[in-house]
Amino acid sequence: MNFAKGFPDCFKSYRHDVSEQARQYLSGLMQAGDRKNMKRMTDVVPDSNQQSLQQFVSNSRWDSEKVIGQVAQEANRRVGDGQDAGLMIDETGFIKKGDRSVGVARQYIGRLGKVDNGQIAVFGVLNRGARSTPVDVRLYLPEEWVQDADRCERAGIPKERRILKTKPQLALEIVEQARERKLRFGWVGGDCGYGSNPELLNAIDDQEELFLFDVQKDQRFYLQDPAPQIPNRRGSGRGRAPSKAKTGEVAVRVDKWVEQADPKDWRRVYVRDTTKGRLEVEVLHRLVWIWDETQPEGRHWHLIVRRNPETKQDLKYSLSNANKETQVKRLAWMQGQRYWVERSFEDGKSESGMADYQVLGWVAWHHHMALVMMAMLFMSIERIRNPKSHPLLSCADIEALLAHFLPRRDTSVEAVLRQMTARHKRRQEAIESACRVQRREARKAGSKVTKQN
Repeated sequence: MNFAKGFPDCFKSYRHDVSEQARQYLSGLMQAGDRKNMKRMTDVVPDSNQQSLQQFVSNSRWDSEKVIGQVAQEANRRVGDGQDAGLMIDETGFIKKGDRSVGVARQYIGRLGKVDNGQIAVFGVLNRGARSTPVDVRLYLPEEWVQDADRCERAGIPKERRILKTKPQLALEIVEQARERKLRFGWVGGDCGYGSNPELLNAIDDQEELFLFDVQKDQRFYLQDPAPQIPNRRGSGRGRAPSKAKTGEVAVRVDKWVEQADPKDWRRVYVRDTTKGRLEVEVLHRLVWIWDETQPEGRHWHLIVRRNPETKQDLKYSLSNANKETQVKRLAWMQGQRYWVERSFEDGKSESGMADYQVLGWVAWHHHMALVMMAMLFMSIERIRNPKSHPLLSCADIEALLAHFLPRRDTSVEAVLRQMTARHKRRQEAIESACRVQRREARKAGSKVTKQN
């Protein structure tokens, strides 16, 4: 497999062509089994070398942004659509030990549902039904990183990137970059981590982009136009004049409103076919007014609530600025598209090595993610190419086929034993190194005791 050949001029480091290393790295991402780290890659990919691949991903000067731009264009050709494709914003976390990996910090990791040590990346995913592939990525830098110039320097973070940006701000950059690249999508979507940020929704609305974002159950809205106004000065006219707009309408929490809804207002809607049959949901819909007390006026948007028809549980709340005449069935379909994005991240981590990297710096991290996005694009294209002959083809199937048919280094007894010997050698060297450190520390401690006595 030489998918890298489809990316001409993307793998140039100074005057050197490193496309062969790119091919080996991509092959490793899809051949190396459950743990797609550098060592395992070189165990299975013929002619590969761990030092060479480490140099390629960590220090080589090829442009990851150029590769990602080409991934976006290839995805646009096969997935892009001005109406039915969505640009989905989603983040994912990577658990990391220590404090040297770029952007690592104690922060909330969604996949764990708790605060842990790790990195967070915000992705833009081009999605049309079951077709879904990442087209952009931004690494989130916590405040403790941005304020530490020495730490940023050690990680190789470009000076122009050492700016504190929230995840919603990174999401807006992804939307703007997608339009600059002329990607075709009809709407922007994301989970409640982004939909609950009024600045992001207002900015996307101001750019005349159609969106549908999930929101939290405590989202507040108005049943009537709040028509905010700055109150007139009262009394003698002394003191500071009022400057903050007020409204006479009362805001309603979405979960409380749902509890009081008439059961007849729920509408059963077909969403898609699944391996277990038709997926149908119950939907509650209303046009509402959203005002966050910072804007001069409220915004008239759709509120869509869905739930499981049988259990009446698993509620999901969403807002959309779609045209007022947009059908409820269409809104429910848009709301359900995040399922495919979540699946694409599962495939990226299990089949394309998204989380299996062993790199520390800014350049290396972006190199790895660009190559993972290439691998995910390749798998997406293969599934698109075989809808009739293999309609159930999965990324796991493609990985299994590649692992079988691509040339492998670990097919003979001699090769397997040679790799085991090399692993044992590295392990022994690590043990001896740890022992030397321990003896050195013991000598230092003994010397301090002697001086004190």
